[in-house]
Amino acid sequence: MAEFDADLFVIGGGSGGVRAARIAAGHGARVVVAEEYRFGGTCVIRGCVPKKLMVYASHVHQEIRDAAGFGWTIPSATFDWPTLIANKDKEIARLEAIYTSNVEKSGARIVKSRAVFEDPHTLRLSNGEAVRAKYVLIATGGAPNHGKAIPGIEHVISSNEVFHLPALPKRILIQGGGYIALEFACIFAGLGSDVTVVYRGENILRGFDEDVRHHVRTEMEKEGITILTGCTVAAIDKHGSEYTSHLSNGSSVASDQMMFAIGRHPSVANLGLEKAGVAINPDNGGIAVDEFCQTSVPHIYAIGDVTHRINLTPVAIREGHAFADTVFGKRPVKVDYSDIPTAVFSQPEVGTVGLTESQARARYTHVDIYKSDFRPIKATLSGSQGRILMKLIVDASTDRVLGCHIVGPEAAELIQVIGIAVKMKATKADFDATMALHPTAAEELVTMRTPTARHVREAAE
Repeated sequence: MAEFDADLFVIGGGSGGVRAARIAAGHGARVVVAEEYRFGGTCVIRGCVPKKLMVYASHVHQEIRDAAGFGWTIPSATFDWPTLIANKDKEIARLEAIYTSNVEKSGARIVKSRAVFEDPHTLRLSNGEAVRAKYVLIATGGAPNHGKAIPGIEHVISSNEVFHLPALPKRILIQGGGYIALEFACIFAGLGSDVTVVYRGENILRGFDEDVRHHVRTEMEKEGITILTGCTVAAIDKHGSEYTSHLSNGSSVASDQMMFAIGRHPSVANLGLEKAGVAINPDNGGIAVDEFCQTSVPHIYAIGDVTHRINLTPVAIREGHAFADTVFGKRPVKVDYSDIPTAVFSQPEVGTVGLTESQARARYTHVDIYKSDFRPIKATLSGSQGRILMKLIVDASTDRVLGCHIVGPEAAELIQVIGIAVKMKATKADFDATMALHPTAAEELVTMRTPTARHVREAAE
């Protein structure tokens, strides 16, 4: 009888786990993948993909509004929330089927079940079956976290439930100032809801470049979104089908729906990690791993949001691939976490890669800033007052571009390409030597010649 039933047991059928399973199977490993909910994970089922589809839906009102300046007369338009949700659900089901099929085609075995450690090598399934695996990969992701309990917290939804609301709320309060909170604030505002954002910090998008934070807030407020900072929701009262959210600053907000997007926690509970001896990182609550995603138990690895390091789908995918190549391809691969491009699908959209201005000034003695804030050519006829921000952070000592920050239409598409240049250590001279493509907003990236600010930090004596 073989000592192990599988060479690899993957807990979690999200993007990272699926990639690891497929690559490991391609290397000849016997693989089992256990998923208790739906294949595709947070990103495909209740995250990036359905959210982006809803972002597209919310853009339409702006296009209709802009059309008049270009000679179009469009009859009064109406929006039907159930149609959007039904079409979104159909697409997610299609993608889930593709994920499942791809795993099966790779030769891996699929188990629709929760898997819990009984010992370092044994996983117990919901049907009672025990599977012994030579290696185990934990890829269980994360989940929304409402924070501390407050009176009325039972009335609050998270980003899990928001995709399945039976009707579009006329008024919604969203607590949070990060990706998820702002993206849904703009989605609901674009679809016609009255939106209030509540955030405990001094400004939204903590951790982003200060100019980006200011620009996004200004543009969102132009569109009628109320942003209240420096306060939190302290309690919620229900009055029939309406709610009153009492804020820590003494004010209150009436709404038909409340959504909290104040953070996510790694899904480490009830996995039997203590029976396997897997250690938790005390700093972030995620599974502690090394540079190869190896846990405190040598044959157990963890990738993606469950490690609570960089919670982005492409990072989980890259980690899953690297793990499979390292363990089963016999080719050690470390993931490079530097200069990861990222986007916020707010309105306006944010694309960023590399260092912020404050990060650059803390690390380098000579930093030049190139910044442009302008109305795009489309606005000349549409009448839109929306503005675009483009910003380059440059190490003045070497001329290397350390960071790029864009706020405006298609910022995410642009930053993916700019990310290649930053990763290749392109210089400002390289940008300047690139011919402009006119007329585009992006040409600003290669035509900014004069620094808007120059910072020199004296070395400490």
